[in-house]
Amino acid sequence: MAQEADGIRLEQRHGKARVRVGRVWRHAHDGSHHFVEWNVSISLLSHCLSSYRLDDNSDIVATDTIKNTVYVKAKECGDRLSVEEFAILIGKHFCSFYPQVFTAIVNIIEKPWERVSIDGKPHLHGFKLGSENHTTEARVEKSGALNLTSGIGGLALLKTTQSGFERFVRDKYTILPETRERMLATEVNASWRYSYESVASIPTKGLYFSEKFMDVKKVLMDTFFGPPETGVYSPSVQRTLYLMGSAVLKRFADVSSIHLKMPNIHFLPVNLSTKENPSMVKFKDDVYLPTDEPHGSIEATLSRITSKL
Repeated sequence: MAQEADGIRLEQRHGKARVRVGRVWRHAHDGSHHFVEWNVSISLLSHCLSSYRLDDNSDIVATDTIKNTVYVKAKECGDRLSVEEFAILIGKHFCSFYPQVFTAIVNIIEKPWERVSIDGKPHLHGFKLGSENHTTEARVEKSGALNLTSGIGGLALLKTTQSGFERFVRDKYTILPETRERMLATEVNASWRYSYESVASIPTKGLYFSEKFMDVKKVLMDTFFGPPETGVYSPSVQRTLYLMGSAVLKRFADVSSIHLKMPNIHFLPVNLSTKENPSMVKFKDDVYLPTDEPHGSIEATLSRITSKL
């Protein structure tokens, strides 16, 4: 919300970024522990024009206070909750506790700590760090309106066959050969928006969004790889991206849109030769040079089309 004074329009926010918090829940009934690590960033939209115009800080919620609130609210969560639920809880607090705050935007990255197993048995209090992150953004309004997204960051996927690239634009700048046989590798960054429009409308089932995160990740991976025995052919990263996104929309009714960013990370077949011996070593699609720069950049957003009455 823009504020105006002295012929100037001001749009501002303030908050605290990269507040790191770890939370352990200990269950007496079976001795098991559950652990999460969150990196929390909060932005507050508030009526504090006087702090900019008049050196009056009386309406500013100090960023140190914002940081401390994260730890206090984490402590108050006696039961396990999803990162999305915690983001909404934080947003609700700032909008209700401070009259001048009308919007809270809470971004959280959850590190992928996973329970370890020893001799096939889950360890009660042992964890190892996985790969992809679980992310969320909750935009909470004082009215109770909600905009909620979840996401996956850094989901590295690769298949060694069932990929090609043909019939693309060719001109005087093109040297890339067409192929029906190549490796396909990417690092998926995905974010999906839920259709819930208010805090009151979110599901009450515990850890609902944690389960949904795992379900969405499974659909994305299953679509990328295809059946375990045969796989599925990918004619381009674009086509695979579209199939992955549309599969999520078809499977989950409460997901209204999904954004996918999938760089094409190249593994180039190695061939060694010299001028004197052009065929000194010829590899037959079994030895590759991994490269991460430059890489192809492909991203798209898929959204439901809602009928208008």
